[in-house]
Amino acid sequence: MATRVSYPVEVKMQAIRMRLAGVSVREVMDELGIKNVTQLKVWVAWHRKGELHRLEQPVGKQYSYGKGPEYASELEKVKAENRFLKQQLDVPKKVQGVGEDVSPEAVIAWMEAIRGELSVKQACALLGIARATYYRWKATYETKQADPIVEKIRQLCKQHKFRYGYRKITALLQKEQSINHKRVQRIMQREGLQCRVKIKKRKPTGQPAQPAEHLLKRQFQADVPFNKLVTDITYLPFGGKMLYLSSILDLYNGEVVAYSIADKQDTEFVLDTLSQLPNQPGMLLHSDQGSVYTSQAYQEAVKGKGITMSMSRKGTPADNASIESFHSTLKSETFYLEGLTCTTTAIVEQTVREYITYYNSIRIQAKLNNQSPADFRRLAA
Repeated sequence: MATRVSYPVEVKMQAIRMRLAGVSVREVMDELGIKNVTQLKVWVAWHRKGELHRLEQPVGKQYSYGKGPEYASELEKVKAENRFLKQQLDVPKKVQGVGEDVSPEAVIAWMEAIRGELSVKQACALLGIARATYYRWKATYETKQADPIVEKIRQLCKQHKFRYGYRKITALLQKEQSINHKRVQRIMQREGLQCRVKIKKRKPTGQPAQPAEHLLKRQFQADVPFNKLVTDITYLPFGGKMLYLSSILDLYNGEVVAYSIADKQDTEFVLDTLSQLPNQPGMLLHSDQGSVYTSQAYQEAVKGKGITMSMSRKGTPADNASIESFHSTLKSETFYLEGLTCTTTAIVEQTVREYITYYNSIRIQAKLNNQSPADFRRLAA
């Protein structure tokens, strides 16, 4: 950062006279040793405004000139400083929440009370808030105060215990005045006055894809690899954002043969998992009746691989018990066991990937004669 240079008043006046006489800026700077062209321009501007007294101000004070109180004597200055110290002691009493969440209404009221004693800059420094924040709060507060309809809407919402949405509130208001429902909706959203009754669920429009028959029939055993597969999606609510795991399990040895992790569960998500399967005819793939599995794109991809689709009966998760059990085991033996219920997204992904590798290659299962899925498949071959 460049060092600011302080110039004597005589130099400043000489620079002003030279500029008024038509001497170029470069010549003035070279002759008087002025390093910053902005300083010269500011001095000339002060002269034109009749503010030559500002030439006596020390460096760094120009931009705050006139924003704080001026004192006629040293006694007045001392009194002002005492009032400032007293305000520092009174702030926590007058403005509740200082140091935590300061109430905008309380701040505005306090600032009005100390008007003339402290500048806005000093008051904001005491409260630990930015001046821009204070002015934004003040503008919002004044807007609310200037609009009586806001208070009317608030009263109606409280009167009806927040049972009404913006349409019914609009209907009540229109009995007395003309008002657009969109304006009411905006005000209710901004003020947090929305209806608090359980949101009505509406059935999706359009015809869903036809679900497949329940062909697996809870026969969770297979004699050869890639004969019977099961798939499902589970939530991973342990990181900075919600993640989802889509996995496919081979019922021959309980091995996870494909999986994907993403932050949204759409059709592309499950298609990515499906694409990891080998093109081997005669496979039966079982899932629930989730919209991603009944979608036309997914069913076409399944048929394209020569796979027969099977789906659980509606509302019967036990029809897909094997994959449900795996997802439960994964969470129990990692996130809940290790206390990783509130961590980062990267750690969630790493934990899942490492566990699936461990589950397939190391973790033994009693039903596999105490072998891991990978060892069971290898020895059987």
